Amino acid sequence: MYRIDLHAHTRFFHGHRRLGDAYDPLGVRLLAGTARLRGLDGVATTNHDYYRSFDDELAGVAIIPGIEVSTTKGHVLVVGPDPPSETVRGELTPTEVVEIAHERDCAAIIAHPYRNSTVREVDASFDAIEVNGKHPRTRAWVERLADRHGLPMTGGSDVHYPPEVGRAYTAVDVTEPTPENVVAAIKDGRVEPRVDDWLPYQIIGRLYRYIHEDSDQFDRPEWATPGVGAPPEDD
Repeated sequence: MYRIDLHAHTRFFHGHRRLGDAYDPLGVRLLAGTARLRGLDGVATTNHDYYRSFDDELAGVAIIPGIEVSTTKGHVLVVGPDPPSETVRGELTPTEVVEIAHERDCAAIIAHPYRNSTVREVDASFDAIEVNGKHPRTRAWVERLADRHGLPMTGGSDVHYPPEVGRAYTAVDVTEPTPENVVAAIKDGRVEPRVDDWLPYQIIGRLYRYIHEDSDQFDRPEWATPGVGAPPEDD
């Protein structure tokens, strides 16, 4: 089993592309170095709406290509050997993203299904559903959702600051953590989400829950409690 964080970002800021492009080589090294300290074997670089190629391995940690696509209904992770290099925020439907992912031999994963997203309601050939490190208490909700759709679950920290890496990750049953092997494991269900309950991560999780609920980005399933937050409008 390899421990791979399947949702990570190389920068902690957005909206400054040229500055971000200059920072990314440092950001990925900080990410990989911290992942190594946390005992991870790999990390997927899933930056918002763009993919940038990095070394296959840094600091002894496998770097898995990926992108987090902002679809018309929320975010979808595309992870694998050949993710799209760039997407336009809010332009593609979840179904179109899944088709693009599969054409490129990648896996398509529903990201944080209860945060500012209605992707979970889309009937498309997703490969997995994520247990997100920012909201570990939603795991029971995700388990019920995954069971309903017959999909495996992955884990990802959704890290933007390097110290957050590994608060959620995926145990991947492969002989070697290559992008191709990781994709095959996801599609075969040879994955299991893990959540680190280290005290600092618990505190971070509570902080993110407060932030996202206060900004109306968090949506509880109707069967659990009355929903809060407004999901993206249908396009």
